[in-house]
Formats: sequence, C-alpha cells, structure tokens
Amino acid sequence: MEVSAAAAIGAGIACLGMGGAGIGLGNIFGSYLAGALRNPSAADGQFGRLIFGFAVTEALGIFSLLIAFLLVFK
Repeated sequence: MEVSAAAAIGAGIACLGMGGAGIGLGNIFGSYLAGALRNPSAADGQFGRLIFGFAVTEALGIFSLLIAFLLVFK
C-alpha cells in the first residue's frame, strides 16, 4: 500500500488533536481538583460536569485519530 505525501501530512496534522485532548484532560481534572480543594461541599455537584467534559474531550481525540486513519487507509 502506498500513501501519498498529502495524505501522510494530513494524517499527521489530524493527530495533533490527540495531543490537544491530552492537554485538555489535564486542564479539566486540574481545575476540578483545585475547585474541590477550595470548596469541598460543591465538588459533588460538579462531578457530572467533570465526566461530561472528560467524555467530550476524549471523543475529540478519538475523532482526530479516526480522521488520520481515514486519510491513510482510504
């Protein structure tokens, strides 16, 4: 199988989204932890938003991987 240069470059650029997802997850959990330490009584109320943010951020990373695979294995 031969991959064109444009597809390889596009797949590499699409994979940058996975790095952004990792950074986003760190920000989400770090912010939750900082908020929970400041106000422990409100931490339970924010846990649902934490899980939603985790799911959306992780989905963006998986979508970028899917785009990279689609470009390479078309």
